[in-house]
Amino acid sequence: MIKFFVSVLVFVIDTLYRDRPYQRFYLLETVARVPYFSYLSVLHLYETFGWWRKADWLKVHFAQAWNELHHLLIMESLGGNKSWSDRFVAQHAAFFYYWVIVALYMVAPRSAYHFMELVEGHAHHTYDTFLKENESELKAQPAPQVAINYYRDGDLYMFDEFQRSGAPETRRPKIDNLYDVFVNIRDDEAQHVKTMLACQQADAQNTFKSPHSVEH
Repeated sequence: MIKFFVSVLVFVIDTLYRDRPYQRFYLLETVARVPYFSYLSVLHLYETFGWWRKADWLKVHFAQAWNELHHLLIMESLGGNKSWSDRFVAQHAAFFYYWVIVALYMVAPRSAYHFMELVEGHAHHTYDTFLKENESELKAQPAPQVAINYYRDGDLYMFDEFQRSGAPETRRPKIDNLYDVFVNIRDDEAQHVKTMLACQQADAQNTFKSPHSVEH
């Protein structure tokens, strides 16, 4: 059922935005932030009730939302949100999506994480295809300043917080042109997939740790 819903969502987005990549990426990134907001909301609610405290889960999910925010800012800098209709669709889809994931996360957390694993997997595939089809054009364009600030010049603690392929400070992307920007975004999506898998595999409250909490 989850795979079917994701496939329908992907079909609609790909059909509506077939020849408008930056607008499609703007929509994807607007929606992609939402599940992390949903996870955080539910986890905060449970902690408020005194049921349990999952500090590492909160920290990692916030870092994921922070990462997706910068993906969104990059797409906005590329003009993905110029049209009122695109903003309307993205924001209303995000509102609906938030409540769906909140309900799913409260009933079946693993299913909520699996849903996002599939969405992030599609995002990885989409960006990878875009890179292969537009390599020369992207390499000829400069990287937006917001991407330089996030990937190179800013505080990279939050960037390290959702990486699952190595110790903190081991992934330091280059950011020389627009091609590098999309390579980094694609690779971020792969890290989100790995984090969603780790969340599904965590079978108890304290089995999931942030990268900064794990000794390497």
